[in-house]
Amino acid sequence: MIPSNRPSARTTTAAATLLGAIFLATPLFAAPGDSAAAAKSPAASSHQQMAASETAPESPANASVDARLRELHTRLHITEAQKTQWDNLAQVMRDNAQAMMDLEKQRLADSKSMTAVDAVKSYAEVIQAHEDGMKKFVPAFEDLYNSLSDAQKKTADSMFRRRARTEAKKEVSKES
Repeated sequence: MIPSNRPSARTTTAAATLLGAIFLATPLFAAPGDSAAAAKSPAASSHQQMAASETAPESPANASVDARLRELHTRLHITEAQKTQWDNLAQVMRDNAQAMMDLEKQRLADSKSMTAVDAVKSYAEVIQAHEDGMKKFVPAFEDLYNSLSDAQKKTADSMFRRRARTEAKKEVSKES
């Protein structure tokens, strides 16, 4: 964390860090252009079709997750030997996305009757769901990452670093 004597600066930095981590692991926030590019890639062929055929029934939450999964599967060149770790990560991502979708539906249903306190509590539930999702995502992603070749790790590192830089720039521009 950036050293600071101002509590508000420390809090802001911590919040930005948390949001960046959430963004990295939450497929609902995947950039639409990234998945479209991955879907059009000629290298996407059989691995992409294999990943798509193993998905849960299509729902709004699953559509976004599946697009992100296809992108990751294609760009990381997941092998047959990595299938178990990949399938575990994919399930965690789908479960996390479904949990968030369920919370959003509940928030929408309650939005007209929420008091300010209810709204804050609802937001706290979203933050808690993100935290719970990250606690599930990290070990599943770490298992997959540990099974990757050096070239695959380099690709993953680059993808996640780029996304982290993009989100950090957005946060800084919001504060300006």
